[in-house]
Amino acid sequence: MTVHGTDGRACDVLVIGGGPAGSTAATLLARDGYDVVLLEKDEHPRFHIGESLLPCNLPLLRDLGVLEQVEAMGVYKPGAEFVSDIDDRCVPFPFRYAIGAKTDHAYQVVRADFDALLFRNAGRHGATTRENIRVLSVQFQSGQRARVRTRDNAGTEQVYEPRFVLDASGRDGLLSAQTGRQANKKNSTAAIFGHFRNVPRRAGDMGGYISIHLVKDGWFWMIPLPDGVMSVGFVGDKVAYRDHKGPVTELFWKKVAQSPSVAERMNAAQALSPLSTTSNYSYCAQKAWGEGYYLIGDAYAFLDPVFSSGVLLAMRSAYRGAGVARAWLRDPVEGRRVAARAERRTQREMRRIAWLIYRINTPVLRMLFLNPRNILRMRDAIISLLAGDFAAGWRVMAPFSAFKAIVGVTWFRKKLRRSF
Repeated sequence: MTVHGTDGRACDVLVIGGGPAGSTAATLLARDGYDVVLLEKDEHPRFHIGESLLPCNLPLLRDLGVLEQVEAMGVYKPGAEFVSDIDDRCVPFPFRYAIGAKTDHAYQVVRADFDALLFRNAGRHGATTRENIRVLSVQFQSGQRARVRTRDNAGTEQVYEPRFVLDASGRDGLLSAQTGRQANKKNSTAAIFGHFRNVPRRAGDMGGYISIHLVKDGWFWMIPLPDGVMSVGFVGDKVAYRDHKGPVTELFWKKVAQSPSVAERMNAAQALSPLSTTSNYSYCAQKAWGEGYYLIGDAYAFLDPVFSSGVLLAMRSAYRGAGVARAWLRDPVEGRRVAARAERRTQREMRRIAWLIYRINTPVLRMLFLNPRNILRMRDAIISLLAGDFAAGWRVMAPFSAFKAIVGVTWFRKKLRRSF
């Protein structure tokens, strides 16, 4: 093993993790002239799920200078559909109906290619980008630069001494180990997923729609990707996994067989590789920031992906994280204020979409979701959230609040009837 000298490589900002959050933040800071180092533990391109973008991603991609490349690599996505076997319903939610919509579409992307594009883009804007680098430890001392010890695949260690650290380490949650991370017990789910061929898309204008099949104890996603590939995954709650005996990947095919609508589309499916699994889907760090650092993207929190919010939340938190870094480098007192405000904004956005996520497996919300009515523009408000308008103003939140009230009243009536 080779160890570099004790003097570390100094920089303004060290970004840990080269996914959408880390690459976005590194691009923003590097193009402002800061000395930025971006470290990625793997090598791009690498497999990742979360392939469905939202319309509100597009202005961010345009600002980063990569929208044309995403358009070229992606599948045009004009909306989302929700499917239920209970009453044989298939309900589309076109993005063009979103309140105040500036963009009526998004894209489905192969995340390996998408993440690689964002990572290379950070380098083009001046960030020092390094792959196959693992962070071994991060030490913070009041009034001093952080010391970040790393090791590459050859065993060579190097120390970095940044003035500020952005943790974009994803589910690894490198710095959340210092602040604590809590799994969301309201939404304890796990996923089984893979890429397939011979899974038909919807016909006509709905060919690029993401399909959400609502099934017992969970839901399936079907995301059309380039070259005839379909990303398919099952997200199940504790009941789905608790009642299953045998290898966990067998549960995927068991759930496929139990759903007529999913089984029909998967009848001739051919897996391109062995299925993957991940558990403990939803979590949140106790705190998004500390002295000299800020957590962005999945390093801070992750929500069940039923509404494809992951990449957008990550990129938005990256914009905020870059703002925190700028403020902290000017004056740590100002940086603390900006960090606290940024954390509150991220929490507010996550609460809004989480309200839907936590209830998607309940009979009441599924019934109302699959029978949408546009009284007071309630349907259009839901579409606005599905499009990623998590920071929506009163034009969206007023009808959405009315929808939430109807959900509450309907649930109470059903509970009341069961009690007699």
